[in-house]
This record gives sequence, C-alpha cells and structure tokens, in this order.
Amino acid sequence: MPYSKINPNDMILRDHLAYDRTVLANERTLLSYLRTAIAFFAAGGTLVKLFPDEQGMVNLGFVLLALGGCAAIVGVWRTIRVTRHLSKAYEELDD
Repeated sequence: MPYSKINPNDMILRDHLAYDRTVLANERTLLSYLRTAIAFFAAGGTLVKLFPDEQGMVNLGFVLLALGGCAAIVGVWRTIRVTRHLSKAYEELDD
C-alpha cells in the first residue's frame, strides 16, 4: 500500500485537506463524464429526430446515444472505484 509508511498520528490538517480536495476532484470528474453523456444524448436525439428519412444520420444518432450511455456508465464506475480506494486508504490512516 502506498500509505503503509505514514503514521496516522503524524497527519496534519494539510493532509486531511488534501484528501478532501481529492474527493472533490473525483466528484468534478463524475460531473464531467455526465455532462459529456448528456451532450452525446442531446446530439444523438437531435440527429434521430431531425433527419428521420436519412438512414446515415439516424445511425449516427443511435451511435451517439450509445456513446452517451457508455460515458455515463464509465463515469459512475470510475467514481465508485476511486471513492472506494480513497476511503480504504483514509481508513487505514485513521486506524
């Protein structure tokens, strides 16, 4: 573990604030993934709705809708994974 050399009693306010900044950065990253997913959903839905007679545009629209779903899933998965890792590392320091 990267934190195995740190004595929890030696942690100061700066260390706790660094953890908080990392948590906030993780939340900003999730919001970025979700913003991208919404943009893909909007673009895909627009193409499907505006060009129903052009099969190429409809196909592109559905690809963008799928990419939006993938971006949302990846963002949530990554956030959960990083949050668990941070929580585990922080709990080890506080024990």
